[in-house]
Amino acid sequence: MPPGITTLAADAPTLSAANTGFMLICSALVMLMTPALAFFYGGMVRVKSTLNMLMMSFISLGIVTILWVLYGFSLAFGTDSGSIIGWSQDFVGLSGIGVTELWDGYTIPVYVFAVFQLMFAVLTPALISGALADRVKFTSWALFITLWVTVVYFPVAHWVWGAGGWLFELGVIDFAGGTAVHINAGAAALGVILVIGKRVGFKKDPMRPHSLPLVMLGAGLLWFGWFGFNAGSWLGNDDGVGAVMFVNTQVATAAAMLAWLGYEKLRHGSFTTLGAASGAVAGLVAITPAGGAVSPLGAIAVGAIAGVLCAMAVGLKYRFGYDDSLDVVGVHLVGGVAGSLLIGFFATGGVQSDAKGLFYGGGLDQLGKQAVGVFAVLAYSLVVSAVLAFLLDRTIGMRVEEDDEVSGIDQVEHAETAYDFSGAGGGAAPRTTAPAPGTAAPTNKKVDA
Repeated sequence: MPPGITTLAADAPTLSAANTGFMLICSALVMLMTPALAFFYGGMVRVKSTLNMLMMSFISLGIVTILWVLYGFSLAFGTDSGSIIGWSQDFVGLSGIGVTELWDGYTIPVYVFAVFQLMFAVLTPALISGALADRVKFTSWALFITLWVTVVYFPVAHWVWGAGGWLFELGVIDFAGGTAVHINAGAAALGVILVIGKRVGFKKDPMRPHSLPLVMLGAGLLWFGWFGFNAGSWLGNDDGVGAVMFVNTQVATAAAMLAWLGYEKLRHGSFTTLGAASGAVAGLVAITPAGGAVSPLGAIAVGAIAGVLCAMAVGLKYRFGYDDSLDVVGVHLVGGVAGSLLIGFFATGGVQSDAKGLFYGGGLDQLGKQAVGVFAVLAYSLVVSAVLAFLLDRTIGMRVEEDDEVSGIDQVEHAETAYDFSGAGGGAAPRTTAPAPGTAAPTNKKVDA
C-alpha cells in the first residue's frame, strides 16, 4: 500500500470463493509438478538408478511439508526482520491463523496462500536432485534437504517475495520463481556437485536415459502443472494479469522447444525427444520470472533465447569437467538467469507493473535490479550449498561406496529395482498340456538360424 493512503473498511478485501477455489486448484497443480519431476528425472537416468531418482523427489514432499508447517512459512513470510528473514509466532505450526483470515491485501485465506507457497518450497530442493543422480546416500540427501530449505530456501523466498525482503523492496521482478526457485536450485546443484565429484565412468561409460517415454510423460505433466505454478502466482483472477501469464507460459514453452530442436538439428543433425522435453522445460523455467512483465511476443523471444542458451549450456559440463547428471545447471540455472535478466529488456510496463525494460524505453534501471537479484541469489545459494555438502560429506558421507554405485544405487539404498523381469511375466509361458498328436515335443536345444 502506498504511504499516506488509508484503506476504508468498506474497501477492505473480502473472501472470494472464486479466487480461493482457483488458488486451491493451482496449489494442486504445483504439487503435481514434484511427481512429474520424478518421472522426468527417473526416465533420464540409467535403469539401475530409477527408483532412487524417483525417491529423491518424493521425499521432499514429506520433509519440506512438515518443516513448512513447523517454521518455514514463518521464516519466509512472517514479519520482516532486517530485510533478511521473517518471523511471526502465529505462523509457527500454522496454529494462530483464523479459518477465514485473509492474506494481507488479497481475497484468499492465509491457509490457501500458505499451502500454495508450500508446493514451491517442496519442488525447489527436488530440482537439485537431478544433478546428483546415481551417487548420493539417501539418508544424506534427506538431511541435506532439511538443512538446505532452512538456511537457503526460506531466507531467499523472504528476500524475493516477503514484504520487507531486500530484493522485494529493491524492485526485482520475479513473478513465480526465476530467482527463488530455479536460480536457487541450479546454483545449489552446482555447489554440491563441485564438492561430491563425478559419477564413476563420467565421460567414459554411456549414461543414456533408460526410458524416453517416461521423460516425455514427466515433461508433459510438468508443462501442465506449470500453469498453476505461473498463473496462480498472481493470487487471484480479478484483473487479467494471471491470464496473460497463462498465455505467456504456453507461448514461451513452445518457442523454447522449437529453438532447442532447431539448435540440436544444426549442431548434431537430429531432432530428439530428449531435446524436445528439455527445451520445453527450459522455456517454462525462463518465462517463470518474466511472464507477468512481457507481452506474448516478448514471451516468444524469451523462450527462443532461453531454448538456445540452455541447449548450448548443457554441453559445458564436458568442457569444464563438472558432472551435472541431468542438466540442472544447464537448464534451471541458465534458464532462470536468462529469464530474469531478459525482463530488463522486454518488460512492457503494462502488465504486472509499470517497470519498463530497455526495449520499451525504460533504460537500464530494471536490468540493473534484475542483475542484482540474479547474482545475489546465485552466489548465496552456491556458497552455502557447497558448505552444507562439504560438512555432510566430512561427517556422515554424501556418496555411496564406489562398488555400490557401479552395481546400482536402487538395490543398495532401497532394496528394490524399478523393473523385475524375472517374475511370472518374463519369458515364454511353460506348457501345461501335452503336445497335440503329430507335433514335436518342445525342446530347449539351440537351433541355428
